Amino acid sequence: MSDASLHASETGTGDAGFRDYFALLKPRVMSLVVFTALVGLLAAPGSVHPIVGFAAILFIAVGGGASGALNMWWDADIDRIMKRTQGRPIPMGKITEGEAYAFGIALAGFSVVMLGLATNLFAGALLAFTIFFYVVVYSMWLKRSTPQNIVIGGAAGAFPPMIGWAAVTGDVSLESTLMFALIFMWTPPHFWALALFMKSDYHKADVPMLTVTHGRRATRTHILVYTVLLAPLAIGIGFTSIGGPFYLAVAVVLNALFLKGAWDIWRRDEAVAEADSYRIEKKVFRLSLIYLFAHFAAIWAQTMLNEAGLGGWG
Repeated sequence: MSDASLHASETGTGDAGFRDYFALLKPRVMSLVVFTALVGLLAAPGSVHPIVGFAAILFIAVGGGASGALNMWWDADIDRIMKRTQGRPIPMGKITEGEAYAFGIALAGFSVVMLGLATNLFAGALLAFTIFFYVVVYSMWLKRSTPQNIVIGGAAGAFPPMIGWAAVTGDVSLESTLMFALIFMWTPPHFWALALFMKSDYHKADVPMLTVTHGRRATRTHILVYTVLLAPLAIGIGFTSIGGPFYLAVAVVLNALFLKGAWDIWRRDEAVAEADSYRIEKKVFRLSLIYLFAHFAAIWAQTMLNEAGLGGWG
């Protein structure tokens, strides 16, 4: 970036609009937060009034957006360096770091209090912990200090279905923990596939992603290992109260595809991968997005089938 652009990103231009503030919330990430939280809420035993359920998902979404805004505030320096993030509101000079911080803090406090009032104190506390974990544990500590940043920090993105479940039941359970574990184990191979074709960004920003600290060969092995560990977990959910034949069929197909993708990545020679612009790595990254969405969609569909008495095991 030029000196003028850098100065603008530090001082702001004063012409930020709704679209800029909305971008601070990381809407694409928030959409996944909303969907998995919704599935957690709908799969939970018992029920809540539709208005309460809507409010719960809304406040969970706001909390996820608050985490995104605070992450952009903290990471403003490296966002200016990484090509993938230079178009964000702070590097573009639309919003100052201070404005992003104030916006994020306000949304975080609002979302936690309102979720607690709308549902129960446990759900509000779990949302507060999730925001803390993403901003402090992951963004401030792990991201710039260890190649295990994604492994441990992935827990932050795994909490939403657990929060949705807690909004109905007021507690956690085996089923909500399994939904948490599904996202937690999916996160490393998902991000490492991205890192394989975005290594220069992380290297320039001095972020110790596995591709930077251990190289692409080790990253490929890690992707395969985590995918092998993920598959039985994902398929095993089919034999719990939130699973059933439909979910199991979807999970078997998806995990076969994901394992095949991880195997193809592991077999890659780096020179070949670079020559074809990391085509397979990009394909597996896109597949990983479909993988998680489809698993949770299958849990949702299976829940409706179970409630109708059409799709359970017995």
